Amino acid sequence: MIPERHIPSFREISEFPAEEDKRMLDFVAETAKTAGLEDYRVIVNVGEGAGQTVFHLHWHVLGGRVWGLAG
Repeated sequence: MIPERHIPSFREISEFPAEEDKRMLDFVAETAKTAGLEDYRVIVNVGEGAGQTVFHLHWHVLGGRVWGLAG
């Protein structure tokens, strides 16, 4: 999921007003629910060293089992 307003990464999240931050996170949760995901992960890669290749803030929503973790 990608917000319409551009910021390069999560590092600059403070550029968004708090109410806009909340709307984005609510959208992430609502989208996961609409997709039928009860359990899911939300991932944000911040910086090249963390695997960020698209320099526009965005979230990865991943459903399913987490391999290699207990549970």
